[in-house]
Amino acid sequence: MRLKYTPQAIEDLKRLYDFVAPKSPLAARRVAIDIQEAAEKLKVFPKIGLPVSRSTDTYLLKDLYIGDYSIRYQISSPEQIEILRIWHNKDIEKDL
Repeated sequence: MRLKYTPQAIEDLKRLYDFVAPKSPLAARRVAIDIQEAAEKLKVFPKIGLPVSRSTDTYLLKDLYIGDYSIRYQISSPEQIEILRIWHNKDIEKDL
């Protein structure tokens, strides 16, 4: 199984890094690594996330929680997972 990050997810990850980096570059790096490592686990355990209740297809659209952060992803096919959005849990949930 492979991961594909949408352009929005890449921008989200950059935004989170840029927000934390001025206060602590090391913490910003750690957050980015933790999020990416959690996403990598989806390759082995694609159904580990919780269903998105507002979704019409809760089987395929899921949220994975990593500490204070959320990854919204979609199981696009048996071979691919798309990382759709990433946000801090204090932010408003990202609409798709």
